Amino acid sequence: MSADTSASPRVGQSVIADYVRTLDGSPGVYRMLDSQSRVLYVGKAKNLKNRVSNYARGNAHAPHIYRVIAETASMMFLTTKTETEALLLEQNLIKQLKPKYNVLLRDDKSFPNILVSKSHAFPQIKKHRGAKKEKGDYYGPFASAGAVNRTLNQLQKVFLLRNCSDATFDARTRPCLLYQIKRCSAPCVGYISEDDYKASVKDADQFLRGKSTAIQAQLAEQMHKASEEMEFERAAALRDRIRAMTQVQSAQGINPQGVAEADVIALHMDGGQACVQVFFIRANQNWGNHDYYPRVTSGASVAEVMQAFLGQFYSDREPPRLVLISDDVEDRTLVAEALTEKAGRKVEVAVPQRGEKLELIAGATRNARESLARKMSESATQTKLLRGLAEAFDLEAPPQRIEVYDNSHIQGTNAVGGMIVAGPEGLIKSQYRKFNIKGDDLVPGDDFGMMKEVLTRRFKRLLKEDPDREGGTWPDLLLIDGGQGQVSAVHEIMVELGVEDIDMIGVAKGVDRDAGKEEFHRMGKTVKALRHNDPVLYFVQRLRDEAHRFAIGTHRAKRAKSMSKNPLDDIPGVGATRKRALLAHFGSAKAVSRANLSDLTAVDGINEGLAEKIYDYFHERG
Repeated sequence: MSADTSASPRVGQSVIADYVRTLDGSPGVYRMLDSQSRVLYVGKAKNLKNRVSNYARGNAHAPHIYRVIAETASMMFLTTKTETEALLLEQNLIKQLKPKYNVLLRDDKSFPNILVSKSHAFPQIKKHRGAKKEKGDYYGPFASAGAVNRTLNQLQKVFLLRNCSDATFDARTRPCLLYQIKRCSAPCVGYISEDDYKASVKDADQFLRGKSTAIQAQLAEQMHKASEEMEFERAAALRDRIRAMTQVQSAQGINPQGVAEADVIALHMDGGQACVQVFFIRANQNWGNHDYYPRVTSGASVAEVMQAFLGQFYSDREPPRLVLISDDVEDRTLVAEALTEKAGRKVEVAVPQRGEKLELIAGATRNARESLARKMSESATQTKLLRGLAEAFDLEAPPQRIEVYDNSHIQGTNAVGGMIVAGPEGLIKSQYRKFNIKGDDLVPGDDFGMMKEVLTRRFKRLLKEDPDREGGTWPDLLLIDGGQGQVSAVHEIMVELGVEDIDMIGVAKGVDRDAGKEEFHRMGKTVKALRHNDPVLYFVQRLRDEAHRFAIGTHRAKRAKSMSKNPLDDIPGVGATRKRALLAHFGSAKAVSRANLSDLTAVDGINEGLAEKIYDYFHERG
């Protein structure tokens, strides 16, 4: 790796030309940096010398590449053994560094799977997201949690598999509500044998692998047999399972017969914006779709956007055996080799020309086109609202990032702060943040103190991570739930931190605390109200309500967690087995806290040393 660290004011082709002499024909990755050492562009090359020479000459380039060249003050290089390795490294660096002029995939969410756990004699079926560390069979990905939940709901109707945790399963003495509504076979209380339950698990596995026709035929045969033997209740139950299975298939919409496993990826570009639709086909079933709106620089070609998307999308996901794309990329063979290397098996990348695969691409392309049209319409409306907000409150320019803050607590307990973010593209949910209020000296219900803690933590972090305000994470407008007192308190905090140049508006309920009669407070200005039917008023109300919803939801989650928390969980040396033994012996954690040493040592698995730890834990706290 080499870099120009000198503070040279030179930029452009002459700077790039100086690097050509230091390079050879190796494959690798290059970074182009501006005079502040910020990464402008990351690219890969089969031959670094040839690629950089191309930039140094006045050859024809896309508009955004001309801008990159004009701003380049230095470059960095990393050679690789192969071009495939360079492609993989390029996409990892783009995701990590987020260069100004690269196509950038902004939505980096993970997709859920269905997990049939295998760590228990009676396997559990559940939704799973994240690393596949738990023992069991994984099916997915599904495009959304909703798609998983719908499928799980129907699978429970068909196969009657449990979804409760192992701890809940082991503690049950009678069947739960799911058994009563025919969603579980109640293995927890022995209503089904281990062998019969495993047969249901096997059927579920076959269904999730696309072998539903055989299962339906088996169920139909069992239903007719039960009917002939006049077991009408069993026949009705089997009929309901067949219906549920049919509902799963019909709800999935597209179920291609000739495509067992594929990602269908379609791109539509319009007006300098792009939408990519991804459909997940697994086991000849449609497991949902998801849309992406990558950041596209002016002049980027369709092939460039598609190749950048594929590289970044699969940088942390396992590709399927077949990837169908709507538009060809610059080097499809190279992309397929990179995906094959990542997956450890052959991955084909294809642009369909006919038949069922082309129909899948056509459907995904139509979705991409319609989604982008909706988004562009919403963006136009949002832009108009931001412009109206700037005019209503005399802001210098329409805000590009609005942060809205709210607190939630019950008499000071389980206090949390919530921050939501909005901008030209609407609510940016990936930027939402929650703050667990930590202040030990806060008086219960001290909203001013809570807001001070939240904002102090927020802006201290911003000052540390992005002091030059160049990362796009600094707000240009704060909305605070409260009147003049709250605004004054927040202003003092901002002055203390040296960031008082950020616009701030306090939103108070106003007369009779009615929605529509809000009063708006700003430092050094008179109280302002907006007319009842002003779209800007509705916009601010929606932002405030969203912040309140987020804060309330965070508070409820924290409160529920604290209510279910067992004090025994915090004692070193007391694991799940010993905790069960203590609760079985004493009946409750409160009774454990009152026990003396001799009582504690009477519990199976609790020796004298551990008994002392448990005793000291409760009595030192008291």
